[in-house]
Parts: sequence; structure tokens; C-alpha cells
Amino acid sequence: MAASERSPPFLAAIDLSGYTGLSQIESSKELAYAGGIAANVTPANIDTAFTLLKDTVARYWTYLDVSSIESQQDVIDLLDAGAAKVFVSSQQAASLKNVPGLDQGRIVYHPTASVGDAEHALEGTTFGLFLHKVNSIHAVSVILQQLGKNRPPVFATKDDITEQEAVELCQQDAVPIIPAERLTVEAQPEPGQIRIASLLLANTKSDRPDGLFTTLVTDERGVALGLVYSNEESVAESLRCGRGVYHSRKRGLWRKGDTSGDWQQLVRIEADCDQDCLCFIVRQQGHGFCHLQTATCFGQYRGLSKLQKTLQSRKRSAPEGSYTARLFNDPKMLNAKVMEEAAELCEAESKEDIAAEAADVLYFALTKATAAGVSLEDIERNLDAKSVKVKRRKGDAKGPYAEKFGVNGGSNGVTKEEIKEAESKPKSKDDPAGLNKDGRIQMHRYITAEEDPATIQEALKRPSQRSTEKIMGIVNPIIKDIRERGDQALLEYTHKFEKATSLTSPVLKAPFPASLMQLPQETIEAIDISFENIRKFHAAQKEEKPLEVETMPGVVCSRFVRPIESVGLYVPGGTAVLPSTAMMLGVPAMVAGCKNIVIASPPRSDGRLTPEIVYVAHKVGAESIVLAGGGQAIAAMAYGTENVSKVDKILGPGNQFVTAAKMIVSNDTSANVSIDMPAGPSEVLVIADKTANPAFVASDLLSQAEHGVDSQVVCIAVDLNDAQLQAIDDELHKQAMALPRVDMVRGAIEHSVTLVVKDIEEAMRLSNQYAPEHLILQVADPVGVREMVQNAGSVFLGEWTPESVGDYSAGVNHSLPTYGYAKQYSGVNLASYVKHITSSNLTAEGLKNVGTAVMRLAAVEELHAHERAVRIRLDHMAKTSAAS
Repeated sequence: MAASERSPPFLAAIDLSGYTGLSQIESSKELAYAGGIAANVTPANIDTAFTLLKDTVARYWTYLDVSSIESQQDVIDLLDAGAAKVFVSSQQAASLKNVPGLDQGRIVYHPTASVGDAEHALEGTTFGLFLHKVNSIHAVSVILQQLGKNRPPVFATKDDITEQEAVELCQQDAVPIIPAERLTVEAQPEPGQIRIASLLLANTKSDRPDGLFTTLVTDERGVALGLVYSNEESVAESLRCGRGVYHSRKRGLWRKGDTSGDWQQLVRIEADCDQDCLCFIVRQQGHGFCHLQTATCFGQYRGLSKLQKTLQSRKRSAPEGSYTARLFNDPKMLNAKVMEEAAELCEAESKEDIAAEAADVLYFALTKATAAGVSLEDIERNLDAKSVKVKRRKGDAKGPYAEKFGVNGGSNGVTKEEIKEAESKPKSKDDPAGLNKDGRIQMHRYITAEEDPATIQEALKRPSQRSTEKIMGIVNPIIKDIRERGDQALLEYTHKFEKATSLTSPVLKAPFPASLMQLPQETIEAIDISFENIRKFHAAQKEEKPLEVETMPGVVCSRFVRPIESVGLYVPGGTAVLPSTAMMLGVPAMVAGCKNIVIASPPRSDGRLTPEIVYVAHKVGAESIVLAGGGQAIAAMAYGTENVSKVDKILGPGNQFVTAAKMIVSNDTSANVSIDMPAGPSEVLVIADKTANPAFVASDLLSQAEHGVDSQVVCIAVDLNDAQLQAIDDELHKQAMALPRVDMVRGAIEHSVTLVVKDIEEAMRLSNQYAPEHLILQVADPVGVREMVQNAGSVFLGEWTPESVGDYSAGVNHSLPTYGYAKQYSGVNLASYVKHITSSNLTAEGLKNVGTAVMRLAAVEELHAHERAVRIRLDHMAKTSAAS
């Protein structure tokens, strides 16, 4: 909804800490029909505020109190994300006056002093006014009179506001802000509740003798469907049941569609500018609004609305062989037609030709949208959302199109990003990434003694990932789709992303067919050796007996271990097949005794999994394999589907989308699932002194660089001279050129560095600051240096311990924290699959010993039931003792 539109009659205030998504609003009629939502934004919940805006922009007015947000940029970003208005403090109001491109009508001033000061602050602006926690409605009336007829929009809150007071505010053209939980659509409210119908009709008046309200019914695009009448009873009933309910002058209360089946889902009720006509915005079901079974009482739909109805009908049941059916069934041809017609529109010159070509573009564009389930309403909501942007795009054409039409592509003057976003594909032969001026593969080199600390910190920055907003915008709808449509949605995403269109089920259940585990004997032996080493190391981590401590005589505290019952293990696919990850996740789950092990991994394009993964799943006793990747696999395991078992914890590495999905579901209380750790692209840091073999150093760096272009490798050279450094560079180039994934390696080398330091102490300081996923110590005394390690996922000691052994067969786990999270997280281990439960066991003596302290602390905290629970036991002991 455009910010320039007039305010809704009232706002429903919600607590962001309890916000769970758009479904919460749409399932709560009290919120959905308000049309306006208010929330208080703090530094702690600002991310949730952005999520709220993403969900509600262009659907509802969303007003945010940002007076506790210090950063002006955060306020601008919230407006840019779609906040209709923001309530700001005096200091914020002053600084926002001169922001270029900002509509002042979207700022609401929250005065903290007198009305006179407020009037002064509002002079020369179109700011609104927010009166927070007024003492009385009369006080608002006085303020409104002082501000005069040309006053700005006024919003007000009052503690324990009554329905009568809220109606009075509405009648004074002030907008009351009311806690959502106090609003109701019921005709007979509970004590303390406020009826939405009373607020909507507070200012509405009728110019008819019978007192009925003239009512225009429209669809979401604003197309008039018909003209009817309403009264207080029909409005209240419409709100209560969520349908179009009107007043018939012949029949009284008229529930539209009860006899014809052509009912209407209520979206919102509004009034016109004079408050003498209501507008019902609805989603029409069935044949149409009119009793003649036409779309509207003014005839059939026309233009784009008519085209949409036709395309939606064709999608459901297109005549065999029809052109539209071909377009729906052949997306490549449809894409070609969109491009063809767009090109012809660009070439058209006369009015007639431009109109004809534009019509063709709209036809094919809407066909593509309809094929994807996108409606005109969705498109127009997107346009409305763009209309509230504060920050504007320059409007430059992209490279190939700018070149074709001979215009400046707009690259000049564009500020270079702090870090170039790592692409997810290999570098082309012509791309200079990772190459020095001589065309050799080489890492950037810094001598720390010659650089300031800020330069070194900049050099050690990880490759930037896509913005959280972008990633969440992609992942959240996928998660929602999986929750709502289960297996069907999961299968569709596997068809789409993995191209496994032959797959008919998204789940492979145990026992797994032997035909899916056909492997060369040497591969089986390699897996079996690795499997056993991993099992031994993790089995040694078992806590054999409960921990038991007598904290004082008669007070015994215990801690014992129980396995997490159901775990979901994500094994990535993508650029490499990773059966080793299946072992690293599955073996400790088996050792811990998890009853239910679910593995998820994207299949190949033929719909089958790599046999190595199936073999590992069989060995660890997995109950099923989910044939999917990305956020959709995470969502399926988090919430469960018809055939995917819901799990209690999800573990495993993945790309940005997998990591985002894990974070989302772990923060959703309805999912009730935990995760192992945040994770990002793979990385290694090698510390090499004069004893290090240059070939070994280069091979360790490249073993991580080949994972992907968003990986990063770091070499810290301890007091090496130019010849020794050159020897490492030479080996790096020579070995990289021999790799089949050399173009992937170059992408990683582009943002990888060599740091030359004076001593091992400086090297370890930088390493601990970086907190690498893998730390390799190719130094004279690696065991001694290990004592200096503070932050790392896993450490590899000496020249005979390449990181590769940890990835596969040594026994340590290779699922490790990346992106600096080694400062807070451990890698996956046996403890990742168990939980610790504590118990207390007190004797009578024990309760006597500790009881006085318990009662005193309970009294301090005013938790008197806690205090009483101890006292009645002590009193019982005293009585029993006296009686005996």
C-alpha cells in the first residue's frame, strides 16, 4: 500500500518477539481485517521487523516505532523494506528531514515534551504525530484542537483503552493503536475486548432513509464486481465468518454464495473518503459475482483480468493441441517467445505497432507467470512494494543489452563492493581470477611487518556471501511450501533443482536394495576402513557411567546421557559427491544409539543416489534417505512430510541456502528442532616454517581450494625468505594446473592470501583471530605449537598429516565450524548426538541442610510457592520427629 494513502481506521499492535510469519496474520481475522499493523522495533528484534515487512509489504499497512533504533540507516532500510510509516524520536525527526527521496508523510513524530514543542517540530514538514499512552481521550481532543484543521495524521495509544474510547478517537480522526489480542470479530465481545466492526463503522454515515450503507464490492485489483448494501449487523457477520455478507432489502442478512456457491473470501473492508460508502475487497469464488453468472454485475472481465482468467482456465484444462497448452508444457519455447516479443516491442515505432507488440509481451509474460502460479495480484503487490522504496536504482541497462542498443552500461562511477561476492561456478578461461600479471596461479602476498593491522584484517576477510535478506527471501517460501504441500512440493523441487524429473518418490526407505549399492571391492574396503576408524574414535568419547556428586551431606546431584532419538543428516551433493560426510555424520549417530537416522542428499539427474552414500546409509542403519537437497531437504526433515520422518536435530554442512534453512527452522518453535552449527564454505589455514616441504604446503592449500570458488585458503609463512616463498608459489601453480578442477581452484585463490610473519607467536595470534575450519601445522614442533591453539575446528600436526586424512579415514570428524564460528562451536562429535539430563536425590537430612538457603532465595525472588514447597516438608519432618 502506498505511503501516501490515508491511514487505516485503527492499528493492531503486535509483539515482534511472538511473530511467526504471515500465516499468523492471515489466520487471525483480528489482524487480517485491520489493514494496519503496528510493532515496536528494538536493536534485538530488528531482523524480525524486516521479516514482518517482507511478509506484509503491499498487503497491509505496517507501522513501526523505531524511536529506540540509533542508526539512521537502519530506519531508512526499514522504510525501504516497506514500512508505511515509522514513529521517530525528536533527534531522529530532525535528521530525517533532509534525507533525499524520503516522503516526509511516512515519518510520524513522537514528542517527548509539550504540545508546543511538537507543533514547532512539525512546522514545515508533513510529519504525522504519535501520542503515546495518553491519560484521557479528552486530552487528545484538546491537542487536536490546538493543531487545527490542517493538522497531520495523529496516532494514539492509551493504557486499558475501552471500546468507547477507541471509537471516540476514530470519530476525532485520530488512529487508535490497540493490542491485537484485545481486538475481536465476534458480535458479542468478552470483557475488555474491542470489536473491529465498531471501529470500522465509527465514522461511517448513511445518506439513505433506511440507514443502509452503500457498498462497493471489488476484487484485489480494484475491479468493481457489484453494488450492494450493508448495515452494522452484516458488517459484523462478514468480519466474523470471513466472507462477503451483506444486507438484502428483501431478505435481510445475505450471505453471498450460500445458494449459488459463488461465495467470496473477505480480504479487507474500507470506507471511501467521505465515509458514506463501504468497499469490500474480496476474492471471488465460483462463476462470478453476478446472479447471471458473469464475473461482475457490469459484465465480464476485460483486458488483463480477462486474459488472466482465460490463462488460469487453460492451465487447468487446456484443449489438447492448443497453442496455450503448448506454451505451458514447453517452458523453453515460452521463454523464447517472451524474448522474441520483447525484442519486437523494442523495434516497434508507430503507436499501432507498439500497442500490438506490448499486448504480445503482456500475453506471454502473463502466461509465464500463470504457469508458475503467479497472479496479476501478486505482480501488482510487487509493484506497490517497489513504489515505497527510498533508495532508487540508477536504471542502467545490463551489459549485453546496453551494448546492443549503444548506451552506457553504467559501470562508471559505481562504488566497488568491499569484497566481491564469490560466484558459485568455475572461472572461465578468460577470467583473470587467481592469476598474477604473468598468468600464473598465485595467492596475494602480504608481509605483515610492512602493512598496518587494518590491511591484514581486510585481507583475511572471508569471501562475502549473498545478503541475509536475499537468501532468506529465497529460502523462506521454499520452507513454507514444504510445510504446506509436503512430499509433492519436495518432489517438485528435486525435479527443478536436481533435474531428476524421472523421480516419482522423494524418499528411499530401508532396507535399501542391493542393486543400489553396487561398488568396486576397493571402494568398499576403503569405506570399511574409514568407517571403523571413525567408529573407534567416537566410541572412545562415550561417557560410560553417570556423573554423581554429593554437593553436601544428603544432597546427591547426577548427570546422565541419553541419545537424541531422531536425527537428520544432510549430505551435500553439488560440485562433489561426499560419501565421507555420510560417514562423519552417520557413524557417531549410530555409536550414540540414535533410534531413527534420516539422511538427506540430492540425487543425480537420473534420480539415483551415488551408491557409496546408499552403502554408508545401510551400514549406519538409516531408516530412510531423502532424495533432495537445499532448504527443501532441511524443511522436510524439520517438519516432516507424508514420507519423511520428522527429526529432533539436523546436522551436516551445506551451502548458504542450507545454512539459512537450518537457522530458520531452529528458530521456529513449531519445528522444535535443533542444529549442529552454522556452516559456510570450506577453508584451511597452513602455518609453515623453514622446515616445511613446499610441495606439501601447496598440496594442502589446494585440497581445500578445489572444494569451490567460495572457499578460502590461507598460508602463514613464518620467517621465510623470498626463495622459500617462491618455492611454495611454484608448487601451487604446478599442482593446480594438473588438477581437473583448476578453474574452480582459481576462483578460491582469487580471495586467498599468504601472510609473511616474523615468528610463530605472531602466526598463532593471526590464526586464532581467523579461527580456521582446518589448521595445519607444518612446523618443527607441531605438538608444542598445538598448545597455543585457541580457535580452530580441527588441527593437523606435522608433515605427514595432510588435512585429507581428517576428511576421510583418520577417525576425527570432518564436519567442522567454518566462517570463524570455531570461536564458539565445536565440530561434530559424539556429544552432538546426545543430551545430558540431570537429577537430584535428597534425603531428609539433605533437605534440612539445604532447605534454609532455598527458602531464603525463593523469598528474595518473591516466589512463595517455591518457598512453601520446602517449608511444608521441613514442618512435616518436625511434627513426625516430635510425635516419635
